[in-house]
Amino acid sequence: MTETTRKNNPVNVEFEDLAKNILKGELKRKGVTYAQLAEKLARIGVEETDRNLNNKISRGGFSAAFLLQCMQAIGTTELRLT
Repeated sequence: MTETTRKNNPVNVEFEDLAKNILKGELKRKGVTYAQLAEKLARIGVEETDRNLNNKISRGGFSAAFLLQCMQAIGTTELRLT
């Protein structure tokens, strides 16, 4: 499957949207802005600007590793998927 096909696959789009919404929801629940997230990520060795975070999270096509880094950085220890 090519990169373009993968990104247009409705199943992938559905799960990318879910990941994006989970991350945005956790940030909102914790009251963490993108600028604050950038600072927290830097503390664990992940360098991102708030602008890069905004773009990456808005697209939703980020890696599971990035999602877990964000969750650790903001102190989330449990996630509800539904």
